[in-house]
Amino acid sequence: MIDWTRVNCLRDEVGADCFCEIVDLFLEEVDEGIDRLRNGVAPNALGPELHFLKGCALNLGFSEFSQLCQTGEVRCKAGEQDKVDMTGLFQCYDASRASFLSSVQGRPA
Repeated sequence: MIDWTRVNCLRDEVGADCFCEIVDLFLEEVDEGIDRLRNGVAPNALGPELHFLKGCALNLGFSEFSQLCQTGEVRCKAGEQDKVDMTGLFQCYDASRASFLSSVQGRPA
């Protein structure tokens, strides 16, 4: 669910203080994106929104969520917006976020 190698690399690259800021910014931006999706977006906006979320997710190691965003983005490009598993996407993000937050504090800096 979480690519801890990516998380640790990011923390090493930016340092512990900046890492906390990046995490806060990431979660804020993704939470806003998820809220937009939960409230419904125009069919032509779904693909770009999923693309944005995919990139954010990759940056912080949310690997499974990123893959679901990629799958949804591909479906949107094929004109199959109605086949995007939004419920699964939301559940995966919620579980990934909870797992990340419960584990990231206990990992070595």
